Amino acid sequence: MKVNKSQVKSDRTSKAANLRNSSFKSKMRTQAKRVRLAVTKNDKELALVELAKANSLIDKSVSKHVQHYKTAARQKSTLANLVNSL
Repeated sequence: MKVNKSQVKSDRTSKAANLRNSSFKSKMRTQAKRVRLAVTKNDKELALVELAKANSLIDKSVSKHVQHYKTAARQKSTLANLVNSL
């Protein structure tokens, strides 16, 4: 069990941040799946719309320090290459 106030607060805030971050990561993954689904359907217009939404979420994740900027760049590049393959 935690001993002093700062340890208790640190534990509480880290749990809250973990919940926020995991929720945001889930949104990002769902949007990436929508892009991949549009690509498998060979629907370029839908894929471009979904790609724009995914890129926006990925950029927000970097600004909120949910993930590293190079990880985000890799994800954006991968999705863009999929859409451009249509």
